[in-house]
Amino acid sequence: MIDVRALKKTFKSVTALDGINFVARDGEVTGLIGPNGAGKTTALRIIYTVLKPDSGSVYIDDKDVGTERMAVRRRLGVLPDSLGLYPRMTAREHIRYFGRLHGLGDDDLEQRIAGLSDELGMSDFIDRRAKGFSKGQTRKVTLARALVHTPHNLLLDEPTNGLDIASSLAVHNLIRNIRNEGRCVLFCSHIMSEVAKVCDRIVIIAGGRIAGAGTIDELMEQTGKHSLEDLFLALTGERGA
Repeated sequence: MIDVRALKKTFKSVTALDGINFVARDGEVTGLIGPNGAGKTTALRIIYTVLKPDSGSVYIDDKDVGTERMAVRRRLGVLPDSLGLYPRMTAREHIRYFGRLHGLGDDDLEQRIAGLSDELGMSDFIDRRAKGFSKGQTRKVTLARALVHTPHNLLLDEPTNGLDIASSLAVHNLIRNIRNEGRCVLFCSHIMSEVAKVCDRIVIIAGGRIAGAGTIDELMEQTGKHSLEDLFLALTGERGA
């Protein structure tokens, strides 16, 4: 479970987060959505220990991100917004490296790599060097890196960006399987149809504050809107071009 409490963060004169609170529960996919610049990436970076907040706290399975950073990192799998790969390493070598960082033994690690390669459709490039990978291939490798140690909590920032339809559906099925195992998924996407398809609950952030939280049906009832797009615009104050 991911528990965010009164989180604040400013960058010079810009308030990125203004005291946000939300919970992503075990056995659910929680969507964290909002306009560009709303504070989503800042929140994610604090959750996965890259940034420190000005105030507030985050707990991962009751472990304090501020004081138990290494224990928190063992409980997290992260697909960040930046997807850098080492160009001279193969896809398999990238995944193996991250697995070893998390303490996986050789036999377990190789089984995990084989399973992820099958699930994500990586067999045709698993032993190719990363230089020249397409955006979709890069996304699959970074997703496999996040999953290799079977973390209890997953943070996925635009996990299907650059993937074709078949690969996107495979990722959606993988996310549902992880949820059904009782694990926690925090999912960010700008594709509202995707959010509606995979998320059990959503948290909408705008201007560094929580604009709404609950199931899509609950938020539709609160706003009187009949689509996720319309309730998103109503709660964030965004207007179409």
